[in-house]
Amino acid sequence: MFIKPGRCPKPAVQEDFDAARYLGVWYDIQRLPNKFQKGECATATYSLSPGVGFSVFNRERLANGTIKSVIGSAIAEDPCEPAKLQFFHENAAPVPYWVLSTDYDNYALVYSCINLGASHAAYASIVSRQPTLPEETIKKLQGTMSSFGVGVDTLLTTNQDAAYCSAMNQKLAAALEHHHHHH
Repeated sequence: MFIKPGRCPKPAVQEDFDAARYLGVWYDIQRLPNKFQKGECATATYSLSPGVGFSVFNRERLANGTIKSVIGSAIAEDPCEPAKLQFFHENAAPVPYWVLSTDYDNYALVYSCINLGASHAAYASIVSRQPTLPEETIKKLQGTMSSFGVGVDTLLTTNQDAAYCSAMNQKLAAALEHHHHHH
C-alpha cells in the first residue's frame, strides 16, 4: 500500500461490469509496491462462488522458489455497483477491489484505496489474460492512473518470464489436474 496525503480519490469504474466475463486467470503485469505481494509470477484466478460472489486464488513465486498462495473471496456490496468489490481473505480486514477498466479478454486495471485519517493508502495493478501486455495498452492504463494521482513512476513490473515462472505453472497445472480428478 502506498501512503499519500489527502482522502481517497474516487475514479470512475468499469460501466456495466460483467462478473461472469471476469472469471478465470489474470496475470499481474505492473503494480504499486505493497506489503502483501513480495514475489513474482503473480496470478489471480477467479471462480464463481454461490452466494459470495467470487472466490479468488492468488499465487506468486517467492525469491527462494517457494509458491505462496492466498485464497479469498470478493463480493460487490452494492449490486448497483458491481465493479466495486470488497476483497476478503483470512486474518485480514476486507479491502476494496475496484475494477476501473477491463475488456475482459486482454486487460484490466484494478484500484484499491483506504482512507487513513487525513491520508490514504492506495494499491493499483494492471493485469492481463497473458503473461505479457502490449506496451500501448500499458501506457493507456498508466494514463488513466495518472489522471487520479497514481504515480506511475512508482509502479513495479512483475516478472512473468516463462522460464522463471515455469515451476509455479507446472505446480498449478498439477494442482488443477489433481483437483479435477478428486471432484
